[in-house]
Amino acid sequence: MIKIVTIVLLSFAFISCSTQHVPVKANEKAFNGEDTYILFALNAEEMQDYKSATVLFEKLYQKSLKKEYLYRSLTDALKAGEYKKVIVRVDALSKGSLADVKLMRYKIRALIQLDKLDKARKLAVSLAAKTKEADDYLLASDVFIKKKEYNMALKYLDSAYVENYNEKILDKMAIILYVNLHRKKDAIAYLETYIRTNGCSKLICNRLIGIYSNENNVDGLLSIYKRLYSVHKSENIAQKIIQIYAYKRDYIHLMNFLEESGADNNVLLQLYVTSKDYDKAYKLADKLYAKTADVKYLGQSAIFDYESHENNISKKRVAEVVKKLEDVVSQTQNPLYENYLGYILIDRSIDVKKGMAYIENVLKKNPDSAYYLDSLGWGYYKLGECKKAEKIFKKVATLEGGDNPEVIKHINAVNKCFNKSYKTKKVRK
Repeated sequence: MIKIVTIVLLSFAFISCSTQHVPVKANEKAFNGEDTYILFALNAEEMQDYKSATVLFEKLYQKSLKKEYLYRSLTDALKAGEYKKVIVRVDALSKGSLADVKLMRYKIRALIQLDKLDKARKLAVSLAAKTKEADDYLLASDVFIKKKEYNMALKYLDSAYVENYNEKILDKMAIILYVNLHRKKDAIAYLETYIRTNGCSKLICNRLIGIYSNENNVDGLLSIYKRLYSVHKSENIAQKIIQIYAYKRDYIHLMNFLEESGADNNVLLQLYVTSKDYDKAYKLADKLYAKTADVKYLGQSAIFDYESHENNISKKRVAEVVKKLEDVVSQTQNPLYENYLGYILIDRSIDVKKGMAYIENVLKKNPDSAYYLDSLGWGYYKLGECKKAEKIFKKVATLEGGDNPEVIKHINAVNKCFNKSYKTKKVRK
């Protein structure tokens, strides 16, 4: 349908009056139906029918003499691959003059596409000398690169870069240095100098990331990702930093980064636990529970609270820990929290039988867990049933985890209890 309407509009255009127009302002209508032409030209672009779009914008230019229509028409002609048409049109309009630099840029791009590189080079050099604009330096470098004259391209870009320190020019220089001239250290030096002076732009820092990845320079990667994260607080960048610190096994600096950034509190919590900093782990888990209401954080908060004060904990605090764990166990039958609750009730002699009931419940699903059996055996020890305790700990000693220091401590206590009971019975006889 759009093509039919386009043809109708074009037919109408060619039979319409072709008198010479006086240029009008961009915000003023030049003729009736101008908006309709624009609508169909934009629709043609959206459908990637660039041949129709270029004709429509050309007609808009002829009827209004508004330069923006001319440039849009040439842009679409390039997209349509009508490179010769672009050159003919520019030559007809410019008559060899460089006055309209935008027109010259279209011609240079068309010449490059047609592999007329000598003509493109001559025109691009002249245009860059006239405008001294970054885009024109880049356009000229494209010609040199296509001609594989990399040193010339670099020299040209370097002169331009000294004038305005444009990051697009620097990026092009870095690519030529690294890929084409194999001057890798020079490429890195240019880019690093830029970010020290101007900060970590996405373009330059991403270029360095690509280079450091290719060089397998882990420290360089980490440095750039951290600089980039300081500007763009991206979750993806934060995860890259975490991965690199983990790869380097630099957990102290990883912990510092996570504490400062708050990028991943779950990883930070794991680090606190691994380093046995239970006080920080307790506070962070408490914070996460307040933020998310996730019951697992309540359970972790209770466990880490108990662990951080185990050797000097008040009865009041123990009661608070027990209350938290009871809340957790009532909401989720997680064996970890059931075992921990049961063990505290047993170890602190709060309610040994109740604690053992929790342990027996988790053992139904995990009958060969050394840790759960340890808790049950400890319960029998607390009840003074040393023989039953001794029998359980004999099994514990054969299981994975049976060599845990806490388990061994319990086994020794039970052995003393059993031996004492045995000797007492022997004396009575």
